[in-house]
Amino acid sequence: MFEGVAGMTYAGDINPKEAWDLLNSKPTALLIDVRTRPEWAFVGIPDLGSIGRQTMLLSWQVYPSMVINPDFGAQVKKAAPAADTPLLFLCRSGTRSRAAAEAITALGYNACYNVSEGFEGNPDHERHRGRESGWKAAGLPWAQE
Repeated sequence: MFEGVAGMTYAGDINPKEAWDLLNSKPTALLIDVRTRPEWAFVGIPDLGSIGRQTMLLSWQVYPSMVINPDFGAQVKKAAPAADTPLLFLCRSGTRSRAAAEAITALGYNACYNVSEGFEGNPDHERHRGRESGWKAAGLPWAQE
C-alpha cells in the first residue's frame, strides 16, 4: 500500500514548538504519534489536554515485527476524512514520522507535517534522549503511565 512513496513531497518539517503552535491555532489539526505501544507506555506521550484534545496513537510499524502497519492509511482516513486536515506526525526522533507523512501525502492529503525532532530528539553526549531536542526537551506537555 505504501510502496513507492520515497521522496514524496509532504508539507514539511516543523519543530515541536511549531507543532504546538499549529495545534493551538488550528482546531482541526491532529497530532499522530506513530511510535509503538511500548514507547507510549514507557517513554510517554504528548499531552494535549490543555487544548481540549488527545494525541492520536497509531503505530506506523507494528511491534515487535516492525513491519509497516497495513491499516495505517485507513485509520488516518477514518480519523481525518478531509484531505486538507493538518496532520502532524511524531515519532522518537523524526524518521518514522517522516515516512508516515510521505505515505499519507501519497494518499492525497496536502497538509502532512513531520515533527522533525520527534518526542525524544537526538541523544546527548551521555547518549540520553529527551534532553537536548524533541517534544520533551522543548518543555511541552506530556504524560507517562
